[in-house]
Amino acid sequence: MDLQLEGKVALVAAASKGLGKAAALALAQEGARLTIAARSEALQSTAEEIRSATGAEVLAVQADLAEREQVEALVRQTLDRYGELDILLINNAGPPPGGFLDLTLEAWEAGIRSTLMSTLYLCYAAIPHMIQRGSGCIIASQSYSVKQPIPRLIASNSLRMAVIGLMKTLANELGPKGIRVNSINPAWIWTDRVKQIMADRAKANRTSAEAEAAKVISEIPLGRMGTAEEYGKAIAWLASPAAGFVHGHALMLDGGAVSAPI
Repeated sequence: MDLQLEGKVALVAAASKGLGKAAALALAQEGARLTIAARSEALQSTAEEIRSATGAEVLAVQADLAEREQVEALVRQTLDRYGELDILLINNAGPPPGGFLDLTLEAWEAGIRSTLMSTLYLCYAAIPHMIQRGSGCIIASQSYSVKQPIPRLIASNSLRMAVIGLMKTLANELGPKGIRVNSINPAWIWTDRVKQIMADRAKANRTSAEAEAAKVISEIPLGRMGTAEEYGKAIAWLASPAAGFVHGHALMLDGGAVSAPI
């Protein structure tokens, strides 16, 4: 299926590894031109890997998404390079794991900056350009915790709900201006972030990361964790004209893990 993304410009945040990298690769495979951003020095090798695998044009910009000036410069460099921005994938590092009393106020403040403020910085930098063009697609990558809180992730559970509230409201405001706004909410996909969560649970429960992962899998009706490739393909579809009437939606990519009615 041709998703009609050839030549489109996508900015993918936190793309040096994990889900962000998978999304960038999937968009490149569909012919999109990319800007990828992250703090990690591994970003350049990720860009080269995507270029080699797909032949896509990739601009790699090392930036801390929790810093407003760096985000504004990131969007500016994208527009200077390509002259347009069609797709914005908001992706960010999750707050540290732990229960309420495990976390300090400083940890909460850092989580607010990395999860919520980074989203606002990206939106304020990108949306005026999309409004001027009368088109665009914004996708916020969050978590299935927006439907079903995850134990020992109280900061993530709380802050990602704030992002979803922002996305739903932006959908109402920006839909009439030709801009689609959605979120994607994955459950368990084996990444460094999930390894961190399993290690935290193992420490709290005096078990092993492998045992904690097995518990998680036992609660997923499909009987496995998702793959980064599946996530990337879902992003490419959601960003494409094939999903042209999908708007203001929180897409659950969870293998059936959410038991509460949606």
